[in-house]
Amino acid sequence: MNKAILMGRLTRDPELRMTSNNVSVCTFTLAVDRNYRNRDGDRLTDFIPIVVWRQQADFVSKYFSKGQRMLVVGSIQPRSYEDQSGQKRYVTEVIAEEVYFADSKRDSGSYYEEDKKIDQAEARSWKKPEPSEDDFFPGDSEDATSLPFDM
Repeated sequence: MNKAILMGRLTRDPELRMTSNNVSVCTFTLAVDRNYRNRDGDRLTDFIPIVVWRQQADFVSKYFSKGQRMLVVGSIQPRSYEDQSGQKRYVTEVIAEEVYFADSKRDSGSYYEEDKKIDQAEARSWKKPEPSEDDFFPGDSEDATSLPFDM
């Protein structure tokens, strides 16, 4: 099974091109943080080339831009090609099958500054509600394995 699931930020705006057969192809690089930090306490980042085809390529080029966080599901594909000087180059990229927005509306910059102030004030004033007796379903004391909806 060849499956890659990545979440990261776009390092630049996606680049849309058309093949000679008029098929859309979009390429971009995703900066994906690793789960651990190095000795200096810095988080390491991998820069992963992504390729998207057809309608999804059009979608990505239209709705995503540099700095946005996105989730990509696809497969890893190594390939080789000859560069302009005739040297053989090897590249490993992810061919995206699914692409999702991973930013919240707040992170995407769609809120006005006033809305941000209101949201922050609401977040500071929000308190976790105390649990009430209605939140729990006490089980029958004789049968600890039964659930409240068992017949």
